[in-house]
Amino acid sequence: MREIVLDTETTGLEPELGHRVVEIACIELNNHLPTGNTKRWYLNPERDMPTDAFAVHGISAEFLKAQPRFAEIADEFLAFLEGAPLIIHNAGFDLAFLNAELQRAGRSPLPAGIAIDTLEIARRKFPGAQASLDALCRRFAIDNSARTKHGALLDAELLAEVYLELIGGRQPGLELIAGTAVESRLAIRIQREPRPARPHAPSEAELAAHAALLERLNSPIWLS
Repeated sequence: MREIVLDTETTGLEPELGHRVVEIACIELNNHLPTGNTKRWYLNPERDMPTDAFAVHGISAEFLKAQPRFAEIADEFLAFLEGAPLIIHNAGFDLAFLNAELQRAGRSPLPAGIAIDTLEIARRKFPGAQASLDALCRRFAIDNSARTKHGALLDAELLAEVYLELIGGRQPGLELIAGTAVESRLAIRIQREPRPARPHAPSEAELAAHAALLERLNSPIWLS
């Protein structure tokens, strides 16, 4: 089963106020495990970078001036998704921004049903507990020490691990690459020839002893 873990960084919180996507990261999963196939795009938002947004992700307007516009990577982005379910933390936020960008580029929007929202899963599974990405990393002992600022690719990598824990945990061996089979070097395999079945029919002596026992019983029910 193919899924895509997705995260974005933006210039702000409101796409309807002209805020834009500046980074998109996608990680491909197969049977819930990363395949190693990832995509990352930095995007020119064609506007300034507000101070508050820069403090969150550290992506400068100067750096983004040399990056492609969303319309230039829209086809590549959609081709990578291939209509696969999207694993997103707080999906409504990212989908609103992505659909605003798709609309500007003259493309059809992503349907709301395409997203699996890990924020909603976490709130259902741990009601009343903190459900931010950092809080879930702490809950599942996932190392997020490199997350000094938000970044779409790093956040997507962490979310892939969080998602795996939310849906039931790691595969045996703790290997997070799909398609790998790791066998413990300590495993001992013993090959034996199958033994022939032992005879279970009673001997003549056993039959005689059983008959003698029955003679000493008073009206056994199985003989009535």
